[in-house]
Amino acid sequence: MNRLTERWAATGVGHGGTALSAMSLWPLLAFLAHAADGPARAELEEAIGLPAAEAAGAARGFLEALGSIRGTRAALGLWTRAALPLHARWTAQLPAGTAGTFTGDPAADRECLDAWAERHTGGLIRSMPVVLDEDTELVLAAAQTVRTRWLRPFHETEMVPDSGPWQGRYLLGLCRTTSLLDRVAVAETPSGPVTVLKVLGDTGVDVHLVMGTPDMTPSQVLCNGIGTLSGIGAPVPGDRLPFGEAGPGLRVSTERSRTPEPVLDVRTVPFRLEADHDLLERPALFGLSAATDRSRGHFPEVSPEPLAIGSARQASLSVFDAEGFESASVTAFGALAAGVPPPPRYTVRCIEAVFDRPFGFLTVHRTSRLVMTAGWVAEPVPFPEYDEHDEHDECDECDECDECDESDEGDRPDTARSAAGKRTVA
Repeated sequence: MNRLTERWAATGVGHGGTALSAMSLWPLLAFLAHAADGPARAELEEAIGLPAAEAAGAARGFLEALGSIRGTRAALGLWTRAALPLHARWTAQLPAGTAGTFTGDPAADRECLDAWAERHTGGLIRSMPVVLDEDTELVLAAAQTVRTRWLRPFHETEMVPDSGPWQGRYLLGLCRTTSLLDRVAVAETPSGPVTVLKVLGDTGVDVHLVMGTPDMTPSQVLCNGIGTLSGIGAPVPGDRLPFGEAGPGLRVSTERSRTPEPVLDVRTVPFRLEADHDLLERPALFGLSAATDRSRGHFPEVSPEPLAIGSARQASLSVFDAEGFESASVTAFGALAAGVPPPPRYTVRCIEAVFDRPFGFLTVHRTSRLVMTAGWVAEPVPFPEYDEHDEHDECDECDECDECDESDEGDRPDTARSAAGKRTVA
């Protein structure tokens, strides 16, 4: 999952603020990989980093594991068109209580999906990020939330940077001090040095703040920060850093103090980041290139009807403030009907029945075979003839119109009713 996050960060992060999460994306890709065939299966295997045969079990285990982490929640949702058949062997792989059915009312279905997203993110995400229209056969979604409180809260203060893009701006800042120097480290990466600060939460979930050199791109900073988690760059903790400018945004010096405890003085800014990602803008990254081809179906383990991915989006939110951190993301895939009707395979008997002369009828009770009514149709109902007087129904001068005398005007409705009456009687 970290590799997927790293690849995503390498291509999907520009200079604007954003947030992304593989945590609500990876399980969906895994369940789809398990159900896919052909090129789509191979691409999804590459994206998730596991054999497709193991993917569903791994995804289910992952979702269960998230539930054991305090402050973390995860949920999976599946909704399908009522007439879409599903294979029980695939739905059995999903967590219990996952499946639902569309009502057929677009407004009601949209309200249901939005309510699900809001409920499973504690109100952080209020809309399901999926295209929902008359062509949508299936929606598969995952939601996740993380909430943690800092073991040592920050204090709010004023911050006025003296250099960089924010220079001279009066900002809301966060500050705190600690004697634990190993909370910060510097790693030497292929792109340059990266400073990593760990902010510990009370649920066992921490936030790492990562800073690179001014010439590094956001993607480089994030990817190298992810790399430090596996030891890339051999991060050097704060108590072993050299004096001076030891890393980006980091200076090591000495100062006089009344206590023997070292000091790590932290200053940062709070943030609130919202993002909406269209995953199909980079389908190859997520193993979805082949799966979006609607000329054929790609998920035979899901349904006997051919399906292809029609939409894939993620909505995410991350909030960092003086007291703690919370984030949420909802990822949703919409599947559409795919493939072309198969060619005829059989030769069958075809009978044409034409009742164009007198015939009889019977009304029969199916169970007892009782003939309830019997009859004979001897005369068909004639097709009503065109009446020229119809053109004069709205004539305002009927008293002077030669074609609209009162007797004809009175006969026309009777004639029409007579034809209708014969039809009814017959």
